[in-house]
Amino acid sequence: MSENLISSETSSKGPKTSAKKQKGENKAKESSKGKRTQLGKKDEVDLSMAGIGHPEIFPLFFTAKTQEIFNCRVDEDVTEENCFKFIKKEDIIQDLKTRATISDFHPVKKVVLEYPGEELLVVFDAKFQYGQNFYFVASEEAKENFVKPPETAEEKEEEEEEIREETLEIHPYKPRIHKPWVSLGSEKEVEEESVKESVKKIKYMISRVRRKFGAPITFTDKNASHVKDSYIECMSYQEKTFSIKMLEKDVGIQMVPKIREASTQTKWTNPKNAATQYFPRQLSNKEKEESLSSEKLKEFLTSVHLRMEIALQQNEIMNAFFDDWKALAEDESSSGGKPDVCLKAYQSLTDLHYLKDRTISCVCWHPTIYGIIAVSARKRHSYKEQVNLSDKSLLQQSLILFWSSFDPIHPQLMLECPEDIYCFQFSPSDPNIIAGGCINGQVVLWDISQHEEKLQNAKTFADGIKITAVNMPSLMQVQQSNTEPPLVRYCAVSSIQYSHKKPVTDIHWLPDYFKDNRMGATFENRAEIRVQLVTCSPDCSILFWDIPVTKLPEQPSSEKVREEEFFYMSRDVPDTFKHLDLCWKPLIKINLCGSGANTEDGPVRISLRELHYHYKTPEKVPSLNTLEVPTRESPHTEMRTSSSKNLKALESISTSFSVGTEDGEIVYSDWKMEIDSDSAKPVSRKHAQKYTIHTETINTLQRSPFFKDIILSIGGRNFAIWKEEVTNGPILQSSCSAGRYTVGQWSLTRPGIFFLGRDDGNIDIWDILKKTHEPSHFQNISNSMITFISPWIASPKQHFLAASDDLGVLHVLEICQTLSHPSRNEHANILDYFEREVKYLKYREQEFQEYREFEAKTELKQSWRHRVRKQV
Repeated sequence: MSENLISSETSSKGPKTSAKKQKGENKAKESSKGKRTQLGKKDEVDLSMAGIGHPEIFPLFFTAKTQEIFNCRVDEDVTEENCFKFIKKEDIIQDLKTRATISDFHPVKKVVLEYPGEELLVVFDAKFQYGQNFYFVASEEAKENFVKPPETAEEKEEEEEEIREETLEIHPYKPRIHKPWVSLGSEKEVEEESVKESVKKIKYMISRVRRKFGAPITFTDKNASHVKDSYIECMSYQEKTFSIKMLEKDVGIQMVPKIREASTQTKWTNPKNAATQYFPRQLSNKEKEESLSSEKLKEFLTSVHLRMEIALQQNEIMNAFFDDWKALAEDESSSGGKPDVCLKAYQSLTDLHYLKDRTISCVCWHPTIYGIIAVSARKRHSYKEQVNLSDKSLLQQSLILFWSSFDPIHPQLMLECPEDIYCFQFSPSDPNIIAGGCINGQVVLWDISQHEEKLQNAKTFADGIKITAVNMPSLMQVQQSNTEPPLVRYCAVSSIQYSHKKPVTDIHWLPDYFKDNRMGATFENRAEIRVQLVTCSPDCSILFWDIPVTKLPEQPSSEKVREEEFFYMSRDVPDTFKHLDLCWKPLIKINLCGSGANTEDGPVRISLRELHYHYKTPEKVPSLNTLEVPTRESPHTEMRTSSSKNLKALESISTSFSVGTEDGEIVYSDWKMEIDSDSAKPVSRKHAQKYTIHTETINTLQRSPFFKDIILSIGGRNFAIWKEEVTNGPILQSSCSAGRYTVGQWSLTRPGIFFLGRDDGNIDIWDILKKTHEPSHFQNISNSMITFISPWIASPKQHFLAASDDLGVLHVLEICQTLSHPSRNEHANILDYFEREVKYLKYREQEFQEYREFEAKTELKQSWRHRVRKQV
């Protein structure tokens, strides 16, 4: 059999076979019997490696008997370095006839018989790359690639160099043949680039008297203006008869810094040990008597006597050793000697039924009722669902939940919503009126005046449940089953046609001391009730909504019957804004789309200078339902307003506003309308100022509760503090943080503190008076992203911070005394800091302008000198 085998001299790279691989061979031997029986049943099983891109390779397992027959014993005939073996096709066919199904080539019998060549290449697979200890190649082309691998690029280059050397040696030298020069236009370029003298040279002839040749010369100082015809001024002027053509020339300049080696050596001095000693000066008895009886001492004691008495009295009145520097510090806790800066966990509110798989989008504390907090939830959308909101599932109802701090388990009230709510606000004039913005762009109004008493009695109701649970356990389940919160339906919803085309991302009530008309002009509001709203949306529009107050006309008897039937079917629905339902239109629409195709500004946050809410007490709040007694028994509210002709125009009201966009830009604009000269129609003004500081969508744009012109903007991984009417940029801009900021809020009691929520569940506390480069403190609140932050002052000694996360959990945190009580002169210090930053911005802008002017002058001088040199 050895005569029919041909061993290969090629080698492959790799280490020697290890003991692990031999164990793999033994395992493969044990499992070979089972494989043969299966292959015997069906010979056409595809064993090739076509699944991994090698259909010409067929792995096989060779037993020790087969290795002896074909002289391919492992580590003797074939090794990992010399792994190729050629076996004749006739020998394999003879083995198949002799041993039949016992032969190791039986699974690939068909492939062997169809093989076109006379020799088959068998390769020893030492690393079990294809699952067996051997594999054979079933095509001639693949066999040649295995035996003679393709040459590398370096080998090809070496061969080409050898061929070139051989050609140089073989071919004799041939002299070059001179050819005539053919012009391709290069001589014209040379002539154009060359400098030729085009100006005729001026000739000067200087003469001197012959007798003065060789005479000595003496120089004296003389004023040329005093001598007649001795001073001639040659003024430059522009020659209009011809013009010089300026030629452009590309010049490359490379600047190399100068290298200088310098060394310093300290002067060494010889150290010496030195010591000094002194002794007191002592007077003799005679000298003492003379000094005590001297007139100078008596005069000195007489002059300082009064001052010493005053100093002794001051020492008795106050402590002279009192440390004033330590007295400036804040009250420190007894443990550790450091102030207690933290947010203490107070309560956690959630609902497994209404808030399941939903995130909290907005949080608002009730303005007048203690401990009541409202939250709106929306479904957690993926990116594709946010783009196409029509795919939103409507299986779960959209609600606004009212919680009480006295009963954190059960919601006190639920507001029904037509769609998911992104933002909502209580009316500062009447907290029973709530306005919200939907995910489909509509604006919704609710009236909860019928449930105000229930919210006020939430503490009493919670105490009653506790007493019942203690005294009567059998009735506890009955009462818990009856604690289902009432559902309040919305009173009115805006018209879809005139609403936003994208989700309403921000909503605010306008102040109660002025109203807007369709031209954006402000007039006095005599009723002092907030009846106007402003909303913004990423559809590049800002809408001002007016709640028109009109009386319903008298209806015929048949319509009255239908109306009574309608109210009989929906008694729980208040008809406060019945005349606005599905027909409410905006009063003013401001379009932020620019003139270009890519100049759209999608506002997501809006801030008005006049938006400083001051909530009234419940006794003094003129409710929208009690302004005028209706003439007939109907739950519908009837109100009257004065005509705009009789109202006084307010010129001192600022109509400017700030907007944060989806692209991270801050835009300053004005809501007053202008009359277009072409169409004679009112159009919105163009925004004058635009700044790009943030790299992601603006999620917070809030004014400081202490300074109307200070604005906090948050977007992406940084925040910025702006001052209105300062066009040089933000007065404070943070560096990029490790996490992404998602929301932020100013402190209600300290002017220099604000809270920032991050996507990792942390809340950063920034104190500008202490640090401006990093937060003074941070605290982990949740394992998910912080979605909203809302502070609240419960009492002068108790301050809360509500923080919601992406899992639908509302965390109520108690703010410590250090963060809630302002330090001494903090308002004045913060104001001084803002003024210093504004001065620094102006100084930096002035320096930049001076530098630009200097550069412009330098360039002008250089160009003038260059022109003069060319003329000369």
